[in-house]
Amino acid sequence: MLQVAFIRENKEDVINRLAKRNIDASQMIDDVITLDEERRQLQTQLDNTLAESNSISKEIGILYKSGKAAEATSLKDKGAQLKEDSKALEEQLNLKVDTLNTVLYKIPNVPHPSVPAGNTDEDNEEVFRAGDIPTLHANAKPHWDLVKELDIIDFELGNKITGAGFPVYKGKGARLQRALIAYFLDKNTAAGYTEVQVPHLVNEASGFGTGQLPDKDGQMYHATNVEPSLYLIPTGEVPATNIYRDELLNLSQLPQSLTTYTPCFRVEAGSYGAHVRGLNRLHQFDKVEILRVEHPNRSYDALDEMVNHIKGILQELKLPYRILRLCGGDLGFTSALTYDFEVFSTAQDRWLEISSVSNFETFQSNRLKLRFKNEDGKTQLCHTLNGSALALPRVLAGIIENYQTEDGIQIPEVLIPYTGFDKI
Repeated sequence: MLQVAFIRENKEDVINRLAKRNIDASQMIDDVITLDEERRQLQTQLDNTLAESNSISKEIGILYKSGKAAEATSLKDKGAQLKEDSKALEEQLNLKVDTLNTVLYKIPNVPHPSVPAGNTDEDNEEVFRAGDIPTLHANAKPHWDLVKELDIIDFELGNKITGAGFPVYKGKGARLQRALIAYFLDKNTAAGYTEVQVPHLVNEASGFGTGQLPDKDGQMYHATNVEPSLYLIPTGEVPATNIYRDELLNLSQLPQSLTTYTPCFRVEAGSYGAHVRGLNRLHQFDKVEILRVEHPNRSYDALDEMVNHIKGILQELKLPYRILRLCGGDLGFTSALTYDFEVFSTAQDRWLEISSVSNFETFQSNRLKLRFKNEDGKTQLCHTLNGSALALPRVLAGIIENYQTEDGIQIPEVLIPYTGFDKI
């Protein structure tokens, strides 16, 4: 959530930067400024009324002690009226704050100046590419055919148990999946990220804290038969970042670096075609996440460090990949700057997104009330960042398709100690 003071002091800049998202935010920004002015006026009235009420209460006490009961009694009526006025003002103030927050919740983060303008993913800017695209044998196949032949991932069985988008991993397919999770976590912890295991359901406050609510309400599985209702997590970012909700950190505690493995659940209304076949789009999938809580002065250095960390993993897996800087129209609601990693699938002849690394600046921490105490003792909002390191389904698809041979699937050398075998 954007800070009201930032909006008020940078009105035109906020409107211009949000225009990169193809949003005309003029009316919403005007509404925020107007509502905040009304809120401040109500707050001043309430403060003055409470101060007068407290003053009269003290005066009544002094009059009683001085034996002036009649004068004290006459002031009681005024004191009672002031209490009623303060209660009415407090109700008006709470309503005004709720109305203001409702507008603020609808405004996405302002893009970083480096974010290119654009409408769709076709306008994203490629900033890096590495790895050789392999030449496959004549009978090469996409992963959904290969895994069926080898009986290592069963989409039909998952459909029987639950529905489309919930595959069953079997035998060496399950072992390869587990190997990737362990490998990713080991790489992350070796880089200084502390591993945490977090709940796979979160409450509404957590969803609001990281910005999934209300923006992505319809894309999250919602358990309503419990009180309060809970949401299945769309990413490990949500519970892991909410570890820091309502926290005041000391300067010496920055940065905070966490990694977590979780299953992820996304409703995502289905479409059809090769771009969503097999592992390309699922309702349940595994992901290993990294996140940082940083001092504002070095959050973009931290973003570069996270990007380089994921580069190193993909280089060890020897997968061809590229990095895109997302344009304004493709940028997530909470992000100021996002880099997408994509692996090239030779069998599908297309790029598959396997990671997003984002800096949210203060957008999440303002909602979370996540602050740190500066050297001068003043409090300041932290910057939060997160990235997939990595999302499993499309990494697995890339390995299966790019490492296929005529007699099976080779296992990337770095994963053999985790799988215990070098070929499927």
